[in-house]
Amino acid sequence: MRLGLDADEVLTTTRSVRKRLDLERPVEREVIEECLDIALQAPTGSNTQGWQWVFVTDPEKKKVIADFYGANYDMYTNRPDQPQYGDDDPRTTQRPKIMDSSRYLREIFHQVPVMMIPCIQGQGRLDSGVPTFGQASAWGSILPAVWSFMLALRERGLGSAWTTLHLPNEKEVADLLGIPFDTVTQAGLFPIAYTKGTDFKLAKRLPGSDLSHWDQW
Repeated sequence: MRLGLDADEVLTTTRSVRKRLDLERPVEREVIEECLDIALQAPTGSNTQGWQWVFVTDPEKKKVIADFYGANYDMYTNRPDQPQYGDDDPRTTQRPKIMDSSRYLREIFHQVPVMMIPCIQGQGRLDSGVPTFGQASAWGSILPAVWSFMLALRERGLGSAWTTLHLPNEKEVADLLGIPFDTVTQAGLFPIAYTKGTDFKLAKRLPGSDLSHWDQW
């Protein structure tokens, strides 16, 4: 199914979807592969195409990954150093709704039809020992493709959310899925499902005029 959205509609209504993930409807492999083929048209530094994509549908493996995610989620959300913004800041006013949504995902993550882990393949791991240039080049070669994948999902009535809280257990997940840990870095964990309804709206954001700098900071 294609929604027929124009480019601006896809770009402005691709949301992080959690509560509206349809846990009962299967996701066809051919739809995933179609979205991936679109994603692979994204820019990649020096045409390296150093990306690999792991899709998980096995219930037992999904449960193990979701349990890692959940334990790390609990520690992360209970930390004392939560960022603070002004009372009228949209990041403050939307926080209760976003936290409620994220807690829901934490509880049902193991039930999503498909999990996706995009990976960066290289000569070694992408860790803190890599200088800024190398970090930016590597992430800049995977982020556009992942975002394109999410946009392709949106146009086909599916949704996802970019999460990273399984990564404290990246080694354990690598062992579980046979990912070569020494040369492959996991970039995130994405639930994939059809959405309950397809009417997503623009998010409340700070205006660009508050965030832009011209010629100097």
